[in-house]
Amino acid sequence: MAEEAEKKEESKEAEILVRIAATDIPGKLSVYAGLTKIKGVSWTFSNAVCKNLKINKNRKISDLSEEEIGKILAFIKNPNLPTWLLNRRKDIESGIDKHLITTELDLRREFDIRRMKKIKSYKGVRHAAGLPVRGQRTRAHFRKGKAIGVSRAKVKPGKKR
Repeated sequence: MAEEAEKKEESKEAEILVRIAATDIPGKLSVYAGLTKIKGVSWTFSNAVCKNLKINKNRKISDLSEEEIGKILAFIKNPNLPTWLLNRRKDIESGIDKHLITTELDLRREFDIRRMKKIKSYKGVRHAAGLPVRGQRTRAHFRKGKAIGVSRAKVKPGKKR
C-alpha cells in the first residue's frame, strides 16, 4: 500500500502546472529548466534569474510559493541585468534596453518585419519574397513550395497535327 501511495503522489506531482507569465510550466521541472519554457527566457537568462533571486535552480518548480513566483515574474518583466543578457537592446522607438517575453516578443518581431518591408530594406524585400534573410544559400535550399524553372503547358489530348 505504501508503494501505491507513492505512485499517487508522483502522479499528482506530474500533473501540477505552474503558470508564470501566461505560460504553463510542468511542476516536475527544475526552476532552471522550467523558466526556459517561457518564450523569451533563455538558459542563460534563467540562470541569471535564479542567481539574482537566490533561488536554488535545482528545486522543483512546483515547490515554489506564490510569493517566489511573483518575484520571478517581476524580475523577468524588469530585469536588473547587464545589457548583453537582454533580448532587445537599443529599441528603435524608445532607445532603451528592454527584455521582452511571450506575446510582447511576438508582436515586436512582427512590427519590426513590417517596418523593414515598408522601408524596402534588403531584409524587408527578402521577407516579402519569402527568401532567406540572413545570407543562407538558395541554390539548393529554400525551394519547397515555389515554382522552379520553366513549367510546360499541358498538351490537350483532343487535337493532333
